[in-house]
Amino acid sequence: MTWEERDGKLTRTFELASFPAAIAFVARVAEVAEAQDHHPDIDVRWRTVTLAVNTHDQGGAITAKDHELAAAVDRLDR
Repeated sequence: MTWEERDGKLTRTFELASFPAAIAFVARVAEVAEAQDHHPDIDVRWRTVTLAVNTHDQGGAITAKDHELAAAVDRLDR
């Protein structure tokens, strides 16, 4: 699955092997987000993590910052 625009946000759902793996993935995302000072909305379910991001200080638009965060998270997924 790839990132898609949904409800004004750049969104992607990741499927992990287990709930602990999903939580570990969220921790890695948090490190990347903190380093970029750009934080996604995170929804954690049993083995899935959905990330959604837009740039609040740009009126909620999807900006280059969002695409940069998405690319950094994609590198974690590999």
